[in-house]
Amino acid sequence: MWKWKAENPKGVVVAVHGAAEHHRRYRWLIEMWRCSGYHIIMGDLPGQGTTTRQRGHIDSFDEYIKEVNGWIEEAGRYELPVFLLGHSMGGLIVIRSLQEKHHNLSGVILSSPCLGIVHKPNPALDILSRGLNVLAPSLRLDSGLSIDIATRNKAIRDEDENDSLYVRKVSVRWYRELIKAMEEAHAKINDFPDLPVLLMQGGDDKIVDKSAVRTWFNKLGVLEKSYKEWKGFYHEIFNEPDREQVFKMAKHFADGHLPESEWSE
Repeated sequence: MWKWKAENPKGVVVAVHGAAEHHRRYRWLIEMWRCSGYHIIMGDLPGQGTTTRQRGHIDSFDEYIKEVNGWIEEAGRYELPVFLLGHSMGGLIVIRSLQEKHHNLSGVILSSPCLGIVHKPNPALDILSRGLNVLAPSLRLDSGLSIDIATRNKAIRDEDENDSLYVRKVSVRWYRELIKAMEEAHAKINDFPDLPVLLMQGGDDKIVDKSAVRTWFNKLGVLEKSYKEWKGFYHEIFNEPDREQVFKMAKHFADGHLPESEWSE
């Protein structure tokens, strides 16, 4: 877990990265939040980035939830409004974390949350994965998460091609736990706390099934929720060429949910 402090903080953002990636890919976003008056707390999820355990593998999705709960608790030490931001699988982790444990948050920002996937394995492979989940859960296979379908930003693509921390193989258990977590996110939608939610989705997402995202959002029974689909954007909306627009909306949401005495345009 790492922390980046703002000079005159008005809030804290806890950011959760997605599958295959790590916190260092968020340098731009971290700096944007910090310069906007928000402390940032972020880490590498188990089996990813700089963590020492087996890369691309988890025994249970609960490992992610436990890790993020720790980051949220750390954010509370600042005694400032806390916002939880999750991208892709990180968005799924945020959803499942809040369904299992309600935290004192000022708002939630979801970026192309993994509530369904575009490219599903054929039925035979799906059945095979269920058997391997019992017999060889740590067996790792190609994730199929190509950098080219994640963002249109060539600079980001070039950087990722040479990123030794980028996870390119995931275990059978990881896959089965991801599927289970997505199913639970939909099934337990009524367990989501009544918090302000901003959900932003790539309009041309080639990784996450945006129809599944819209279905979940439409069923979400919170008093305040906003949905924005960025036309033509790929999956990583905070890495797209027009990412400044995305950050501006996220910042406006956070600023708008601060106590009035702490928010000035």
